[in-house]
Amino acid sequence: MDLATILGIIIGLGLMILSIVMEGDILLFWSLPSLMIVFGGTLASIMVNFSMKEVLSVIPLLRVAFSGQRKDSAEVIDTLVEFAEISRREGLLALEERAQATNEPFLQKGIQLIVDGTDAELVRNILEIELFFLEERHRIGQRIFEQMGQFSPAYGMIGTLIGLIAMLGSLDKPDQVGMGMAVALITTLYGAVASNLLFLPIAGKLKLKSDEEVLIKQVMIEGILSIQAGENPRIVEEKLKSFLAPVAREATGRERGRARSTSEGKDVLTGADNRPRSGSKSGQAGREAPRRFRSREQSPHRCGPAPGQTYALGFSPTRP
Repeated sequence: MDLATILGIIIGLGLMILSIVMEGDILLFWSLPSLMIVFGGTLASIMVNFSMKEVLSVIPLLRVAFSGQRKDSAEVIDTLVEFAEISRREGLLALEERAQATNEPFLQKGIQLIVDGTDAELVRNILEIELFFLEERHRIGQRIFEQMGQFSPAYGMIGTLIGLIAMLGSLDKPDQVGMGMAVALITTLYGAVASNLLFLPIAGKLKLKSDEEVLIKQVMIEGILSIQAGENPRIVEEKLKSFLAPVAREATGRERGRARSTSEGKDVLTGADNRPRSGSKSGQAGREAPRRFRSREQSPHRCGPAPGQTYALGFSPTRP
């Protein structure tokens, strides 16, 4: 759960209720008809303004707004840098299986495109089109709550007008005028609170989460294209870190260092052991490396020809 969202709502309602209790009777601020006018009218207007499918998406959107799950951009950058290292070491085909082990469909799609040999410009176009329509879907959810934030104060005023009309109809009973006026103003209070404490802040939280997701996917696009271009992993890392704030860049560096120190040769993403096996070519190369160039005859840095070898002119440099 998103602690900031929950605490914000609790603190806002709590302070208002505390202020009401300190000033008088809290029951004076309770009115079921006012709640029906504000929330029922707002829902009715939303149903008129949007399709039923979009209206039903309000509940999943609330789960998103109150959810504390957030994608870590530093982790995504570490993933892409790791992929860049694997690509330079083993080739693009080695990324296909590793990409399937991730939980990010957007990244899987991009890696599959470059593994299939798709042109870089076409890869960018495909991924940017998908990102564009992702933003459009997110924008619909934001608009729903923004519209609710606009409608609820209006219905608060409508409820107040209804209460005033009812109050004016009972002017022959002066003892009920004050109570009628108080009930009429409660609807305006409900509309203002619902708009400024619930609907508009939730719309802002959805926009914030959408911006974070879009940023991460933009990082993925640049990383995927850099991997396809065969750029150095260090260059890839520095390029992708430019998307982040300075504090987040430092966190990325610490995260990569921690991952390298604790992985002990295992892949940061999938947990696969990337250490050279005893029968692998890389392992054999590692064991054979110290044996190279043990003699002067085998060294590429020897001065002059090997014993018995002649120069191009056909004479031996050996003195008689």
